[in-house]
Amino acid sequence: MNHIVNVGDFKIGCDGDMLVTHALGSCLGLTVFDPVAKVGGLLHAMLSLSSINPQKAQANPAMFVDTGVPMLFRSLYEKGALKGRLVVKAAGCGNPMGKNEVFKIGERNYTVLKKLLWKNNILLESEDVGGTNSRTIHFDVSNGQVTLSSAGIKRLL
Repeated sequence: MNHIVNVGDFKIGCDGDMLVTHALGSCLGLTVFDPVAKVGGLLHAMLSLSSINPQKAQANPAMFVDTGVPMLFRSLYEKGALKGRLVVKAAGCGNPMGKNEVFKIGERNYTVLKKLLWKNNILLESEDVGGTNSRTIHFDVSNGQVTLSSAGIKRLL
């Protein structure tokens, strides 16, 4: 079954589910998969730090990298995933406005992600971050395959 993950949202899927998110520009798209438990999740986080708007962060933690990533991992652990088996992939964190983009939202999102993963001793298996092109993720939870579409080109992540 297909599940669309909107901006500032995440979804957990199990064997047979396809998780899809569109329009990853500066946003972070993060897939996490446990191949034994056959459970995975996809996060589409918009901003890096929840401290810029604590009320929004409380209402929607998935909107922010620093609150959405831990929430995604906790949700997967509740479904039987184990940290040592996780396959983690990242996409997005781009600069859709080009080099003159002042706020560097994509770079900030990526920096916060890397710090969170480093602090928790988790490595990215693969990533496709930066640049100016928007990306779409199709995450097949039955086998962990992540297909990335960008600028009319599809490839595995």
